[in-house]
Formats: sequence, structure tokens, C-alpha cells
Amino acid sequence: MIVKGADLKSDTSQSKDNAIRAVDHQRTLMYWHIGKRIFEEEQQGKDRADYGKYLTKYLAKALEPEFGSGFSRRQIELFRQFYRVFPIANALRSQLSWTQYRLLMRLDLDEQREFYMAETIKNNWTSRQLERQVFINLYERLLLSNDKESVLAVAKKEKMPSDAK
Repeated sequence: MIVKGADLKSDTSQSKDNAIRAVDHQRTLMYWHIGKRIFEEEQQGKDRADYGKYLTKYLAKALEPEFGSGFSRRQIELFRQFYRVFPIANALRSQLSWTQYRLLMRLDLDEQREFYMAETIKNNWTSRQLERQVFINLYERLLLSNDKESVLAVAKKEKMPSDAK
């Protein structure tokens, strides 16, 4: 059997993509666990810790010097929000990136989030493509449409100019 360069390139590329996805998923799980600890242990399940806004400021001061800007006060607040919006770790999808989860956290309805999660995975949308679909209100357009297949077909073809290669 002859080893083909194109096959090796494809295998290598696929392995690199899988490794990046695995690392990103582990990072996402880490953020979820931080959010859980803040919410459950420090806040004891309340909306805010008894000592209020100082909690995230304190944690950022402790973590940011060693781990960088990914642990700023704003990021730590996002971790807490992430846990509150997605309270079941096993329900987190490895196919979604942290950037995609941050976009999904902005949505108000659980059904809306579930829809965009499923479509992102099914269509392998990038973060930009997901953001575009949210921006053009794909979910709402589908709810109002009598011809859902046509709306979905258009959504699958829509790409932001920066996504075209």
C-alpha cells in the first residue's frame, strides 16, 4: 500500500482539529466548574454573595496575575452566569466553543438556546455564523414562517463575508 501525502495531510488536519476541540471543551468545563463553585459554595445558591460585588473582584485579583486576562473580573462574572444558564455539566456539548456559549448565554429563552445549539452542531457553524443567525433572528423567523424548510435552507446558505474562503 502506498501512503498518499493528501491522506496524511487530511488525517493530520483532522487530528489537530479534534485536539483543539478537546482542549476548548476542557476549558469550557473549567469555566463551568468555576461558575458552579462561585454560585454554590461562595454564594450558597443565592443570586449574589452576602458580600456582593467584591467576590468577583477578589477572585480576579487572586487569579489574573497567575493565569492572565482570561480571569478578569468580567470573565469571572461570565463563568458564574455560564453555570446559571447551563446548570448541568453533562448537557454541555463538546462541539460548541466557549465563544459560542458566550453568544448563547445572551439569549433569553431556553428554547431559543436549544434551537441555536442544535443548529450550530448540525450545520457546523463557526462563532461568526452563529452570531449572524442570532442577529438575523433565525429562530423567530422560523416560528413565524409557514415554510420552515425554506427559511432553514436560506440560513444554511447565509455566510458572513469573512466566513467565505
